Amino acid sequence: MPRKSSFNVAVIGAGAIGHDHIRSFQQHPAARVTALAEVSPERGREAADAYNIPELVTDYRVLLKRADIDVISIALPNYLHASVALDALKAGKHVMVDKPMATNARDAAKLVATAKQKKLLLMVGQNARFTPEVQTARELVTQGVLGEVYHAKTAWTRRSGIPRIGSWFTQTKFAGGGCTYDIGVHALDRCLFLLGDFEPVAVSGQTFSKFGHRGLGEGQWGKSEIAAGKPFDVDDLSVALIKFKSGRTVLLEASWAAHQSQADYNGTQLFGTEAGLSLPPLQLFRPGKNGYVTESVNVATNLANANRMVHFIDCLLGNAKPYVQPEQSLAVQKILDGIYLSAKTGKEVRIK
Repeated sequence: MPRKSSFNVAVIGAGAIGHDHIRSFQQHPAARVTALAEVSPERGREAADAYNIPELVTDYRVLLKRADIDVISIALPNYLHASVALDALKAGKHVMVDKPMATNARDAAKLVATAKQKKLLLMVGQNARFTPEVQTARELVTQGVLGEVYHAKTAWTRRSGIPRIGSWFTQTKFAGGGCTYDIGVHALDRCLFLLGDFEPVAVSGQTFSKFGHRGLGEGQWGKSEIAAGKPFDVDDLSVALIKFKSGRTVLLEASWAAHQSQADYNGTQLFGTEAGLSLPPLQLFRPGKNGYVTESVNVATNLANANRMVHFIDCLLGNAKPYVQPEQSLAVQKILDGIYLSAKTGKEVRIK
């Protein structure tokens, strides 16, 4: 069967992330966003008009029946990611789903198996991998500049950045988790990608909720409806120590709200036998001829496309290999599961 030269895309969800999905796909000349599904008619109409999308529906299942739609892009609350993605894969559609892949590894594994069986492209929107700094850093690791990389620290921590309290982000039944699922997953995936290691064997984690339940630490992210009086029952800070089959370790920190010096820190450090690395900004640390030196690194601009949706279409066209493998996203999901189970039980969790 000849490879297609263009693809019709349907976006599911018209919140802030949905708008980003639409804009990002529209930057590729071979992609056409032909349909939008949104349960709120008003919010859906606003987005459809803004981006000249010809069809708007409130039930995404209508779009799965359309033979002319090739790609389903999912920008929904976390608890819907796996079920909608599975429906789309079963309907023969390629799937781009925003992070996290699911709210448990069991459902994530179903997605990986179904995509493989159907020979469809499934990708999780781990956009932190796509920055030129991260791609350049990965090249340095693969070239052996750092020597043996044996430990890493990775974090995304905010002083006051809880998505609006009362929205789906702050309720476990809709979000699955709090800061760990929202921003911690980006720091985690970026770090594992830099290491090139997706074989975790154990995790010890702890989660905290110290600000949100008091109505403190709120930011302004998202367009989700606010439900007054709804509980804040997710984490607003978490820490985890992850061990890998290779012997490497990763220390992960995430917070929506915490008393810290920086309003927003989002970075990763790698520790190798020959050098260390941190970003952003991208720097190397190692012994030099005249003592210990800090080196700035020129960031490459000719690596994978920084737009994850453009990259997704390039993969379908055969012009690129998927930068985010579904098996890797499943490994990330297993770690997320382990963090919450460890926090609940107070014990280290083994990962299979």
